[in-house]
Amino acid sequence: MDPCPFVRLTVGNLALKTPVAAKPARSAVHPSSSPCFCIIKLKSFPLQNAVVPYIPPEITQFPDGNSQSLAATFHLSKSDLDRLTGKASLFSTSQKPQLKISVYSGRRGATCGVNSGRLLGKISVNLDLAAAESRAVIFHNGWINVGRETKSAAQFHLNVKAEPDPRFVFQFDGAPECSPQVFQIRGNIRQPVFTCKFSFRTGDRNQRSRSLPSEHSNGARTWLSSFGSERERPGKERKGWSITIHDLSGSPVAAASMVTPFVASPGSDRVSRSNPGCWLILRPGDGTWKPWGRLESWRERGSADGIGYRFELIPDSAAAAGIVLADSTLSCSKGGKFVIDLSGNGNGATASAASSPGCSPRGSGDFGYGLWPYCMYRGFVMSASVEGEGKTGKMAPMVEVSVQQVNCTEDAAAFVALSAAMDLSMDACRLFSQKLRKELCPPQDLMC
Repeated sequence: MDPCPFVRLTVGNLALKTPVAAKPARSAVHPSSSPCFCIIKLKSFPLQNAVVPYIPPEITQFPDGNSQSLAATFHLSKSDLDRLTGKASLFSTSQKPQLKISVYSGRRGATCGVNSGRLLGKISVNLDLAAAESRAVIFHNGWINVGRETKSAAQFHLNVKAEPDPRFVFQFDGAPECSPQVFQIRGNIRQPVFTCKFSFRTGDRNQRSRSLPSEHSNGARTWLSSFGSERERPGKERKGWSITIHDLSGSPVAAASMVTPFVASPGSDRVSRSNPGCWLILRPGDGTWKPWGRLESWRERGSADGIGYRFELIPDSAAAAGIVLADSTLSCSKGGKFVIDLSGNGNGATASAASSPGCSPRGSGDFGYGLWPYCMYRGFVMSASVEGEGKTGKMAPMVEVSVQQVNCTEDAAAFVALSAAMDLSMDACRLFSQKLRKELCPPQDLMC
C-alpha cells in the first residue's frame, strides 16, 4: 500500500510580553492584567483560536519548558497544497501563502459577531509549503513585534513549522450497513483492499455473531459477553449490529460488534450519556478474536444537539485500565470528523471539537510529544468522515490513517472497522421516534 502525501502545519509555543507604560491611561487595560488570546487563520481552513500566556517584559528569551504547547494544527492534503501554492490553477500567481494571526487582549467571545477582545496587532508568516512535502521546515521561531509602534510595541512569541505526514486513505464504496467494498485512494487511483459484511447477531445469551467465522466463535463469545450486557433490556433499543472487515482473499482481518445495546433512557427517546451504547473493535490473534478498542456513543442533551463519543484502547493485561484516545462530540445535523489526534491541542484541522485525550502528555517535550509509558500512539493517528442526520443520501465514509500506525493489513483494517462503528453510531443514536434505514432493521422487526 502506497500512502498519500500530507503536510502537518503546526503553530505553538505562544507567549506575549508588553512593556510597562510609565503613565498608563486610566481607561486602558494592560494586557498583563487581562487574559490574551489569538485567532489563527489559513486560507480556506476553519479559524482556530488559542490562549496566549503572558511573560514578564524583563525576560529576553523564551523560557525552556514554559508554555511549550501546541496551539493550532492544519492537516494539508495534496489538493490543499496545490491550491495554496498555486499549482491547482493555470492563472495563479507565485505568491507564497501566509499564516495570519490576530492577537487580542481580553476574554474570548463574540457579541453580534464581533470579537469582544481588544486587538493588539496582526502577524503574517510566509509559508513555503512545497518544501515541506519532503522535509521538516521551520518558518518562524522567536519573538516578533505586534502593533504599529516599534519601541512600545508588544512582542509575540511563536513557532510555526511544517513536516511531512503521509497517510493511507480509504473510502467505503457505500454505507457500512450495505456491506460495501473499501478502496484505497491515492490521487486518481482507487484500488479495492477490503470488503465489509454487515449482519445482525442472533438473540442468544452469548450474542454470537453470524458474521464471524466458526473457528473464532468461542473466542468471540467470550469477549462479547465480558464487555457487553447479556441481559435483555425492555423498551426501545437497537442491538446486535456487527460488521466484519475481510481482505481480498476473504480472510477476516477486523470486526466491530455492538456489545451494549443503544437503549432509550426512561421517559425519553434518546440514548443518554449515563447509559451509552458500546462497540467492541476486534482483531484476529492466536486463532481467535482479541479486543483492541472500545467505542461508546450517546446523544447529548441541550441546544447543541450532538453525538458524544469516547474511544479507548484495551490493554493486553486485564488488570490495566483502558487508554482514552478520543472523547468529543459530533453535530447530529452536520456530522463532521471522528478524529484521534494526540498532538496536544486536539483541534486538528476540522471543527470536530475534539478534546485533549487522556494519554496526551500536555506541555511535555516538543509540542506535547512527550513519551507516555503505556501509549504507543503519538501525533495524528486517524480521522474518519461522519455524515449527519440531515443527509439526503448517505455519503460513503472516508478514512485517513497515519503511516506510523500501520505495520500490517490488520492495523489498517482495525481503523476501518472503528470508522464503520462510528458511522453506524450516528444511526444508532437517532431519536427512537425516527425510523432507521431498512438495512439497519432486522428482518423480523417491522417497526424499526
